Amino acid sequence: MRRRVDVDYLVVGAGAMGMGFVDALIDHADVRVAMVDRRDGVGGHWRHAYPFVRLHQSSTFYGVASRVLGGGRIQTTGPEAGLHERADQPTICAYYEQVLAERMIGPGRVEFFPGCDYIGGRVFVSRESGERFEVADRCRVVDARYLAPDIPAETRPTFEAAEGVRVVPVNDLPAWEGTTSQYVVVGSGKTATDACVWLLGRGADPDAICWVRPREPWMLNRSLIQPDPAIYLGMVAEMMRLAAAARSLPELFGQLEDAGIMLRIDRSVTPTMAKAPTLGMWELDRLRSIAHVVRRGHIRVARRGRLDLEEGSVSLPDDALIVNCAADGLKNRPLVPIWGAEMITLQPVRAGFPCFGAALAGYVEATRVDDAEKNRLCPPSSYGNSLADWALMNARGARNTAAFSAEPNIKQWTDRIAVNPARIPPEHPGSPGLDDAVGRLGRHLAPGVARLAELGGLSGRSRLATGRSGSTASPL
Repeated sequence: MRRRVDVDYLVVGAGAMGMGFVDALIDHADVRVAMVDRRDGVGGHWRHAYPFVRLHQSSTFYGVASRVLGGGRIQTTGPEAGLHERADQPTICAYYEQVLAERMIGPGRVEFFPGCDYIGGRVFVSRESGERFEVADRCRVVDARYLAPDIPAETRPTFEAAEGVRVVPVNDLPAWEGTTSQYVVVGSGKTATDACVWLLGRGADPDAICWVRPREPWMLNRSLIQPDPAIYLGMVAEMMRLAAAARSLPELFGQLEDAGIMLRIDRSVTPTMAKAPTLGMWELDRLRSIAHVVRRGHIRVARRGRLDLEEGSVSLPDDALIVNCAADGLKNRPLVPIWGAEMITLQPVRAGFPCFGAALAGYVEATRVDDAEKNRLCPPSSYGNSLADWALMNARGARNTAAFSAEPNIKQWTDRIAVNPARIPPEHPGSPGLDDAVGRLGRHLAPGVARLAELGGLSGRSRLATGRSGSTASPL
């Protein structure tokens, strides 16, 4: 059975990137869109995320441009009182369902096809019925899955588990009812830190946790990644000031740590990973209580009573529970032009904020005609991984920001949307703190970005352009 779907755009993937693109596109262009996802609803990986997950950033920076996730609320109790709220999994899923119903399907602008596989070209197929759907040749195809994250719930462990070894994905940890004398948390990133913090918060003895960290991570101080332009731009200004004079990336990260911007769990070990999720100081205190940390590379085989790793073995209790938190959550696939001959491939544009990049691509698609001009305004940016990757991410983000901010209508729009972390809203009353942050940013941005580009290996291609107004914009 075949069905023709009469739309202008086929968007493959209804996660954060796909939803962000479609929301901005239909706000600024009279078009019809078909959205396809293999899952049974919108929200992407959030539909299968671990139950105790929260955004590591403010809710304000996440979601779609037309509707603020969390309403800009401030936490009033708990260890993060005074900081903006961070949505949990049910809140995020409900938010995307509401956006789909009220902003997209309700007005008749979008058709959603859950439980379908895109098989290439302009064809997708229902996983349940086998029905084939086709769109017209004029329809533009948008790949919103290019950098879709892997999550432990849907990813097999990268190590072999021998018979009798108890291994659970982090998703199953809250429902696990057995007993153990030791939890073995596997992973170096945000998921592993969340698992450790959750266990400690539930009363687990720090000595009952063994943390297998193949790499040491750098993380950002969450109190500085807030929707207050004086705080956020002040942090960026200080980062650029330090970057401009840095002799090396390890030296720069050490100075960022001294400035309270970057955090590491163990100050005696130099991190090599800089995916840089945010971390609360209260979480850092808890994580530092875990003394049993294994730094012998990745696990090869988990055996009853022993882990065999790349650089040796460690003993475990026979009843150990291995909690797998390792998955490729931030993909570092090759950068490709967002507007290609065959399809639009969504990627971040400003460093570290994919929802903003998706919304910006949707706005530019709606307001520009020439694909070459669209690619000039929105070159793709990468995610962080190594220290050099982090430097390149920020250098590219600054270059890209200068390009799109030079267009008056884009600048006006990005200043109005909350998913833009560096915006100064038109209604902002101003303050001495904001004036100071903007002034310091103006002095340090260009030399800081140039040095980051050199440290990341982009020498000769790193000069930061300025907008037509003569101003520069934040790289993050």
